Amino acid sequence: MQARRIGIVGYGEVGKIFAAGLQPQTARVSAWDLKFAQAAAADAEKEHAQGQGVHACGSMRELCEGSELVISAVTASNTLAVAEEAARFLQAGAVFLDLNSASPGTKQKAAAAVAARGADYVEAGVMTSVPPYGIKVPMLLGGARAAELAQLLAGFGCDARAVSEELGVASAIKMCRSVMIKGLEALVIESYATARAYGVEDHVLPTLQETFPSIDWSQQGAYFFSRVVQHGQRRAEEMREAANTVREAGFAPLMTAAIADRQQWVADQARAGVFEGLPKGARWQDYADRLLAARDPGRSG
Repeated sequence: MQARRIGIVGYGEVGKIFAAGLQPQTARVSAWDLKFAQAAAADAEKEHAQGQGVHACGSMRELCEGSELVISAVTASNTLAVAEEAARFLQAGAVFLDLNSASPGTKQKAAAAVAARGADYVEAGVMTSVPPYGIKVPMLLGGARAAELAQLLAGFGCDARAVSEELGVASAIKMCRSVMIKGLEALVIESYATARAYGVEDHVLPTLQETFPSIDWSQQGAYFFSRVVQHGQRRAEEMREAANTVREAGFAPLMTAAIADRQQWVADQARAGVFEGLPKGARWQDYADRLLAARDPGRSG
């Protein structure tokens, strides 16, 4: 398998990282994002792409018709819609790599749309946060061409491993892990903010340290707060897909739905400016204090 021309749908944090990382490895990397067509953001986004040596396309059609490998890096809620739109323009024999955090059922529907156009769909379970790793972030691939694509990506410097020819397996691994990781984030935010409200954090955290001594609970708490404040909306959407994964397995997603709600709540607080001005590296207490200051006594959050 060869992919001299790579197209990336979604020029957000993940899309930018993959575009910059893959650009030196191949003949051409292109990108398409709805922001390219929005007056308020188009100039800055296109200028960023140009600075990275990435071609900013004028449409999904231009991107797909000019790419042998199309990588989807959008939000979880747009996974299926983007695959269906891209499928209209994919070339026969092209590969569509779906990086998005979506349920096995959603990925299978996306795959059906791509296959109907004579292209091949490969799902990816991205197993941890992308920024610390770049294109070396661990990825599990699934689909008929997963092994072939994993070999290609390894040549580009990616950490990709095929786990199954059956679609849905890689996504199930990713989604089950997400329930735990995003659940820990939600629990820490709720527990720490409540402990701060009662003034008992200096009693609570040492008990956690004693029970789980390998974790620096203060440092981990700061990291969890910062990531959810920055990416709470994306995490909430991912957890709704995780809830779909639980439903598809035949269980009621009681915990997973609650995690999505807590992630969404933090995203809403961030959108309202509650954390505005907090510096990079802020302590978890700084985030918690902002939440406490923003409390409305007549409502629960």
